[in-house]
Parts: sequence; structure tokens; C-alpha cells
Amino acid sequence: MTDVTIKRALLSVSDKSGLVELGQALAGHGVELVSTGGTAKALREAGLEVKDISDLTGFPEMMDGRVKTLHPKVHGGLLAVRDNPEHAAAMGEHDIGAIDLVVVNLYPFEATVMRGAERDEIIENIDIGGPSMVRSSAKNHAFVTIVTDPADYEALLGEMVDSGATSLDFRKSMAAKAFAATASYDSMISQWFAFADQGQMFPDMLAINGRAPVELRYGENPHQMAALYAPVGPHAQGIAQAEQVQGKALSYNNYNDADAALELCAEFADGDPAVVIVKHANPCGVAQASSLLAAWDAALSCDSVSAFGGIVAVNRTLDGPTAEAICKIFTEVVVAPDADADAREAFAKKKNLRLLLTGDLPDPRRGGLAVKPITGGLLVQSRDNGAISESDLKIVTDRAPTEQELKDCFFAWTVARHVKSNAIVYAKDGATAGIGAGQMNRRDSSRIAAMKAAEAAEKYEWPQSKTVGSAVASDAFFPFADGLLAAAEAGATAIIQPGGSIRDDEVIEAANKAGLAMVFTGMRHFRH
Repeated sequence: MTDVTIKRALLSVSDKSGLVELGQALAGHGVELVSTGGTAKALREAGLEVKDISDLTGFPEMMDGRVKTLHPKVHGGLLAVRDNPEHAAAMGEHDIGAIDLVVVNLYPFEATVMRGAERDEIIENIDIGGPSMVRSSAKNHAFVTIVTDPADYEALLGEMVDSGATSLDFRKSMAAKAFAATASYDSMISQWFAFADQGQMFPDMLAINGRAPVELRYGENPHQMAALYAPVGPHAQGIAQAEQVQGKALSYNNYNDADAALELCAEFADGDPAVVIVKHANPCGVAQASSLLAAWDAALSCDSVSAFGGIVAVNRTLDGPTAEAICKIFTEVVVAPDADADAREAFAKKKNLRLLLTGDLPDPRRGGLAVKPITGGLLVQSRDNGAISESDLKIVTDRAPTEQELKDCFFAWTVARHVKSNAIVYAKDGATAGIGAGQMNRRDSSRIAAMKAAEAAEKYEWPQSKTVGSAVASDAFFPFADGLLAAAEAGATAIIQPGGSIRDDEVIEAANKAGLAMVFTGMRHFRH
């Protein structure tokens, strides 16, 4: 079987966009229209002749519309193998007419959940007959065309333009899309039951899905393929939903780095102007100041070498002077809630620079699951949305931190939670002074961060490194005193760390001898 002429179509849609135009085009091809409820009403109001599904089945729609298409005269007309003599005989014996085209989209379950409907309404928006017809039609795609997306109406009519028939290749592609649609729909329902209705963190079956893939140029490396999927169901607005104002297409690494920059920048959503510079998913400079331009200068000075070819995120509308300053170095992507006309004009001169506008910043304390594939399985955990306040801190040294040291401790701690482990962050006066990331031991992270700070002081001809008088954050406890002593050698005066090592007493003693103030948070932030 190759081409199949469309003689009878069953239309039953919740999304009625393009419905009337489709019905008119089908009628123009002499196709008999069969429909249900509101779909039939919309077609009739457009002056089209429509047969009710009850006329086809001999049974009325009943039980508030729960039962209307679940009938042998519907599914027999969809599932019959038409060149099978036994199937043909059964159709004749039971007066089952063939259905050649099914146009169905499902009850708006996702939209119902998203607007906060009550449980009973959500349950009523679980479609039963629709998915059944979709699956029957898709299974029998050798003879039946199934269309589940209004975006495909044009392609359907293009298939029919000459002979009123569809090709096997088209029916195969529509069947694949149809099964993906029902799988995604069932996934949304299962997630709602598990997470929202039953309050389960880790259900017996975890359904993960996405829609509308954007194929990327390549993955982390040119020999890898990659795509971006948007989640189905409730999700945060982020990089995947950002408006790209200009620049070439984003790569896999661009998306990954831009997401890291946005997540950290969101920590400062309600604070002073903030700039985050990220390279290879690690912050290399972060600052808050009285203006974005001042914050940019402070963030860049932390590690201007790593900032080359990096990703920049800001926590408020980007202005022209800051954009002009950013344009002075090679920057891959800039992420902002919005950008004014002057900023857009400045970036327009850099054709390859990508400008992404996100609108609101995501909530850094939102819930959800983080998923990481491993060989033979998936590691799943709740998002790291833990937070601390001043009341959570435990002062463990003889000297308590000053008000400014405490402020710098919190800033360093905020940044450290977004740095790959082992993470050490020096901060002073609302800006990072040095960042050590991803080392196999904490001492080396301390030394690398101090080294970068010393290089910055030399480059900018400062009288001394900004680690002098700084606060240091460690994402996990110091297992030995050496990491802390490396920070003290760099001139740090205050330490914030989780605590919890069996050698805490040794580390505290070293801090006291060095005259440091140290606080424990009781919470660590490993990031692998």
C-alpha cells in the first residue's frame, strides 16, 4: 500500500486553530467530515456539512462526553487492514466504514494544571478517547493518516493537492509524531500524579520528555551531535526560552555556559547591579556595584584572561555604556533580562555576539529534579536549592567576623555554590578577588585562586592583591588546615565553610593562630 485517497475524515480537536480552513479544504476534495461536540459545532457554524460521531456509531455521546468515540465502528474503521479479506468481511458484516484521516489533538491537560485548576477539573482533562484514536490510527498508518498538530495541516493539504491522497512516507512521519504526542501526554499525566497528587519525589517510573528540538551545530565537540529540547509540563523560564536578539546560532557549550551564568546571576535578582562572567561553566568574575558598568569592571578585573571568549550575564536591563565596555573584549554570549536601545545598537556592531533576553530571572530556590545519565542508568536528585541566613551561621573562632567580612563571606558563599568542586572563592567589597575551581584538592584551589588574584594585581598595577583583607568561601569543609593556611597566606581575614570534618578542631586552631574569623554554615554545595 502506498498512496491512500482520503474519502472520510474524523476530526476531534481541543485546539481549533486552523480547523475551519482545514475542514473547508477537505470538503473541497470531496471528503466526508465526521466530528464530535465542539469541533462539529465549529465546522457547522462555518457552513460545512458534518456527520456527528453518534450517527456513525448509532450511540449518543454520553457520560458528559466521556464516552463517544470508544466504539467498534470507530476503531474498526481505523484498525482494519483493508487488503485482508477477513478484515474486509468483518467490516461488511458489521457495517463498519473505513476512516482514512484522523485529525485529533488532546484535552489541554498541561494548560489545566498550569493555571492551577482543582483536582476534579484536572482529572476531567485526562483524554481517553483521543489517545485511543491516535494510537489506532498510527498503528494502522499503512491505510490511515493521523494528524495531531495544527502545524501539520498545511503539509497534509500539500500531500492531497493533486490526487486527494497521502503518501506512505507522510503517513509514517505522522504516525511517529502521533506516538510521540501520546507518550508525552501520558508522561505529563504520570508526572502530575506522582509529584503533585501523590507527593512522590522519586516515583517507580520516571518519565522525562521534551518537545520542539532545536538541532545544534554540534555537541561539546565537533564529532558529537546535539539538540535542545524544551520541557513538557511546568518548568522555569530560562535560557531555553530566551529571545535571541542577534548573533549566530548557539552551540551546545554556549547553552551550557549561558545557563550557568544565568543561574548564578539569578542569585542577585533583587540586589544591586550584578555582572557574572562565566567560562566553561565556571564563574571567572562576579561583582555587584552601584551600576552595571562598575560591576562589569570589577568582575572583569578578577580574571580578564579567562573572560576572553566567555559568557556574560547581568541581573537587570543592560545599558549602552556597559554594552560598549563588554564589546571591548571577545564575548560569546550576553544574557540579560532586557537591553535598552543603546545596548542593542552597541552589540549590533558585533555580528557574531549572541544577545539573549530572558525577561524575569529564574528563582534560584525553585524545586525540581536534576538528572545525569551514567552508564546503564540515570542519577536523579533534587536541585541544590538550599539556602542559609545569618542565623544559620556558627562562629567557631575566637574572633567573630566584622560586618564587612560577614557581607563578603555571604557574597563569596553565593558564588562558590556555582563553582565546580573543589571550589574556593575569595571576595572583597562585593566582588570576587580570585576563584579556584575543579581541583582534586582544596589546597590547590586556594593557591590557584590566590595566584589569579596576584596576576590581576600585577596587570592592573594595584598596590596589593585584592585577596588581602578578603573573605574566603569553600564549598565543602577543609579536610586539613593546609587549604585554610593557603588562604591566610594570600591575606584573607575571614572564612566561610560548611564544617563537619573530623579535623575541624585542627582547622579552627589554625584559624585562631592566623587571627582569622571563621563561620560554619552546616551546608555544603558540591558541584560536579
